[in-house]
Amino acid sequence: MTEANRKIVEFIRDEWVVPLNNNSKFAVDHNIDEKTVRRIRDDETYQIALLTIMRICHGKNLTLASFFKMVGI
Repeated sequence: MTEANRKIVEFIRDEWVVPLNNNSKFAVDHNIDEKTVRRIRDDETYQIALLTIMRICHGKNLTLASFFKMVGI
């Protein structure tokens, strides 16, 4: 389970958070707290919540199924 969590967090970080390079904008665009974005970006032990994944998917106009396919889970 920890491995799947790490893949999810690293995918979000590498594909969407880092390229945008604006934690505040990502947080507002995806209806999550900026602290959560910082944790995705910097915390190597962060356990992402399903609600956070759902909000990010909604902001990206993705279904959970398509997101998990993209991540490879």
